[in-house]
Amino acid sequence: MPNHVLILAAGQGTRMRSSRPKVLHRIAGLPLIEHVLRTASTLSPASTAVVVGHLANQVREELAHHASLGFAHQTEQRGTGHALLQAEPLLGRQRGSLVVLSGDVPLIRPATLQRLIKTHERTNAAVTVLTATLVRPYGYGRIVRKDGRLSRIVEERDASEGQRQLKEINGGIYAFDLAPLFGALREIPATGAVNEIYLPGLVTIYRRRGLPVETVEVDNPDEVRGINSQTELAEVRRIVRQSKNEELMAAGVTIEDPATTYVDTDVTVGPDTVIHPGVILEGRTIIGSRCELHAGVRIVDSTVGDDVLVNNHCVIHRATIAHGARVGPFAHLRPDTQVGEAARVGNFVELKKTSLGDGSKANHLSYLGDATIGTGVNVGAGTITCNYDGDEKHRTTIGDRVFVGSGTELVAPVTVGDDAYVAAGSCITDDVPADALGVARGRQVNKEGWVTQRKQGHDTGPSDL
Repeated sequence: MPNHVLILAAGQGTRMRSSRPKVLHRIAGLPLIEHVLRTASTLSPASTAVVVGHLANQVREELAHHASLGFAHQTEQRGTGHALLQAEPLLGRQRGSLVVLSGDVPLIRPATLQRLIKTHERTNAAVTVLTATLVRPYGYGRIVRKDGRLSRIVEERDASEGQRQLKEINGGIYAFDLAPLFGALREIPATGAVNEIYLPGLVTIYRRRGLPVETVEVDNPDEVRGINSQTELAEVRRIVRQSKNEELMAAGVTIEDPATTYVDTDVTVGPDTVIHPGVILEGRTIIGSRCELHAGVRIVDSTVGDDVLVNNHCVIHRATIAHGARVGPFAHLRPDTQVGEAARVGNFVELKKTSLGDGSKANHLSYLGDATIGTGVNVGAGTITCNYDGDEKHRTTIGDRVFVGSGTELVAPVTVGDDAYVAAGSCITDDVPADALGVARGRQVNKEGWVTQRKQGHDTGPSDL
């Protein structure tokens, strides 16, 4: 029989103290609910749906890339059972098993869900509850057993003193047989001031009907950790970060200080790469083999080839760096930048929408924007491309083996041909032909005795400067 997945994501998350929907807070580069969806996909479900409520449109927009994802809307947040009832139009005519997950429980593992569904199907259970044993179970519903079998689930507020001593808790993740589900949901009594309907009430109903009720206990209680506050979000972030770092180190990456290394879920790093303290790798960044990333480096959605050295405190965003290149320290590579093989980008150099060819160098204090720079080019210190005229961006094109002297301004649109030289201190406004020397600077004038005259109080107005 086919499996279906439903993710509950309608809650407001008031303890987060945030205007953002709780399930859209991010861990390791992904929203909480995206972690849950990826894990759920390992079941190859026949359908997957999300129950939305608070700020529903934001959640829908964030998940728009999941083309086949269904949505149910819980207008009033009246408990987990009520949320599940809102999915009846999507699931009421389906048969098979339904796995119910929480959008704020991102650590659940694929292997655990596989074990849950296998147990559920093997036992022909009406419901199988995922449980965990906690040293401090405060706040969770307790698993009450009779003769070793699940008898009922008692919420913390309703538990007796003896029941509060129980350590096994309800993990809030279930597998249901769809056939009796929605009819039974309507039998759960509403409780509290807002008439809330809670899923654990199904256990009591199914036991009364004589339907099979099963449990599966997780190996690691962290798997069922829900996120209800900024503190809990930070704690789970630490767990995910450590797990990712361990995965990389097991694959041959050297991470000198895992506690200060932040690597997003979708980042890949090749073996024998060394990551120094304080490095941040975000988005879908790809780092090759045998690279070295020094302290304070931040790389976002970029591709870095093999044998690349990135020195301290560089920011690299949506850029591509080829094999054997050297970058930094204190360099800034902005979107749509390509650095060629064995090229050099030095300290306090900024590149934006620029390709720096193989073996080319821009070693000091330069801004190169909207530029195409050939191979074997030397860009002197303090060179800038003046690419913006106040209305439009224009390109600068520099050919192969060009030498650009220090302190040069290249006013786009402008082209410097192959093997040309540009004299230091030039302001280039016209094209420089191949194999030519471009010189564009004022002639120096020395005024003898000017300082002495100034000290003596003589008039040294603007016309004298």
